[in-house]
Amino acid sequence: QVQLVESGGGSVQAGGSLRLSCAASGRTTYNMGWFRQAPGKEREFVAAITWGGGITSYADSVKGRFTISRDNAKNTVYLQMNSLKPEDTGVYYCAADLSRLLRRSTGAYDYWGQGTQVTVSS
Repeated sequence: QVQLVESGGGSVQAGGSLRLSCAASGRTTYNMGWFRQAPGKEREFVAAITWGGGITSYADSVKGRFTISRDNAKNTVYLQMNSLKPEDTGVYYCAADLSRLLRRSTGAYDYWGQGTQVTVSS
């Protein structure tokens, strides 16, 4: 079993930065993903990382601006978000995938945090 708790959300102006954290407990051999859901929109993939941190994947909309990383010694996954845009606004969720594959679909992930709100004003 895995328990996930996100933190680091907040309100920033366009062009600003935020660093999200996801503290995990339980088994450590899992891949991690970040997803977001804007008001009235479907939850979408943002980024993912293998448990060893060697492979990452990003949605096209955030490439070059967001960076996913993890510190397994601290059981924590991060999402550094730079050059934020109003369209980045939404609730951000971290999720754990117990598969050996690095996946992008919401249905592939076994555990989810409760989310943290990110609001970017223009």
